Amino acid sequence: MNIVIMVLLAFILDLLIGDPHPWPHPVKAIGRLIAGLTKKLNKPEYSRKKRKYLGVATWLITVGGTGLVAYVVMRLAMFNYYLYMIVGTYLSYTCLSARQLAIEAEKIMKSLKQGNLKKARYQVGMIVGRDTEKLSAEEVTKATIETVAENTSDGVVAPLLFLVIGGPVLGLMYKAINTLDSMVGYRNEKYRDFGEFSAKVDDIANYIPARLTWIFLIISSWVLRDDTSEAVAVGKRDCEKHLSPNSAFSEAVVAGALHLQLGGPHYYFGELVKKPYIGNDHLVVAANWHLRRTITMLYMASLLSLGCFELIRLLIIWK
Repeated sequence: MNIVIMVLLAFILDLLIGDPHPWPHPVKAIGRLIAGLTKKLNKPEYSRKKRKYLGVATWLITVGGTGLVAYVVMRLAMFNYYLYMIVGTYLSYTCLSARQLAIEAEKIMKSLKQGNLKKARYQVGMIVGRDTEKLSAEEVTKATIETVAENTSDGVVAPLLFLVIGGPVLGLMYKAINTLDSMVGYRNEKYRDFGEFSAKVDDIANYIPARLTWIFLIISSWVLRDDTSEAVAVGKRDCEKHLSPNSAFSEAVVAGALHLQLGGPHYYFGELVKKPYIGNDHLVVAANWHLRRTITMLYMASLLSLGCFELIRLLIIWK
């Protein structure tokens, strides 16, 4: 029952305040650890085989270390019930990013509305992995829609699932897995070997959450009276049109529901990566209202997943 309460309070806290930059955040520490290990271990003079082994070592240190620290912190807090709940709630809250994702998207919307494309490019570059210096206003909008859709799974549904299953310890271990993939899981020359293991484990960890997100977004499109029939059709057809086996599940539903065509080739670190298009080409120009609707779908899917996961855990407890 403690985990149910922690996760519910964490979800509410995330919706209320997002992630204030000055606040201590475990994911920031995880990111610094990954950056330090990558700098030390991912050296171009090493053989491909050695870089693969060192990539596995980096994963073990990061994920194992995160789980160990979280477990010790939770154990130390157990001497007082209220302290235990406060610490557990805070650590669980740091695993969720629905509100902050919406805040970042809203900043981009504001810059585009003001005609400040340069600022919008910089802002979207903070939340996507692709090169953004030459993107048009519509491309910035689409990039933001794609990352909001994708992170509905990575940033909310998946963390909620792992939190409900294993509390803050498992939730933070998932965040370490996901952060590793976002930092080293690229298929370019620099990271291909070093980040291969991290990318594969992230694919496994997100396999079920991505498909659950597909369902929650379909329901969201129906509740919001978007084009649910096309959301289902495109969601089925294009759900695997991505280099990642999971990312297109949420993107395809959003593309169908809003009559957009997403995906396509993009530059990463100056290298062109050819990706298939997702969605039908309705010749619709992606605009701020599409992004606003995607944010609303994010919130709706988040609430649905919270209710679903918490209810299942309660039923298991009561049984």
